[in-house]
Amino acid sequence: MSDHFEPEKLIVRAVEPADELGVRELVTAAFDQSTEAGLVHKLRHCGALVLELVAVTDRGRILGHVAFSRVTPTNIGAGQELKISCLAPVSVWPEFQRQGIGSRVIRAGLDQLKDLGEDLVLVLGPPAYFPRFGFDPALARKVRAPYAGDAFQAVALTDAVEADLPIEVAFATPFQEFE
Repeated sequence: MSDHFEPEKLIVRAVEPADELGVRELVTAAFDQSTEAGLVHKLRHCGALVLELVAVTDRGRILGHVAFSRVTPTNIGAGQELKISCLAPVSVWPEFQRQGIGSRVIRAGLDQLKDLGEDLVLVLGPPAYFPRFGFDPALARKVRAPYAGDAFQAVALTDAVEADLPIEVAFATPFQEFE
């Protein structure tokens, strides 16, 4: 299959069962190791994924992938009703990186999560990359989690978030390997 793609013809859609092997290969190549691919597999099969999207060419080749998994508020009271998810990981084939594919799947994912009623999305990633999507380390500092620092960022998708912070959260079990 050709390594050329036309950005305007790129389709972002939900992952289908037939995509599983292609997603595993993509995530492994993007991170140059299988750890993150294993994480996606475990999140998918333990039912923790809230949303999983791929960017595909008009010929069906998967070029990009993003996964969002459930994060659970653990404190009683304020914030207990918040719907929180974690963006991890986002992957693009190395030869197609820096062409806007990752941005496309992230933006599509955040739009769909907002439509699904998610309140807050967390990410652990490069502080220079994620603010373009509204992620902010200052907001994440109001979330007590196993992660901290400027790489731990959050974006509010609803106005309910500010009133219910600070909050303590637990990530899906497969993330314990990364703590």
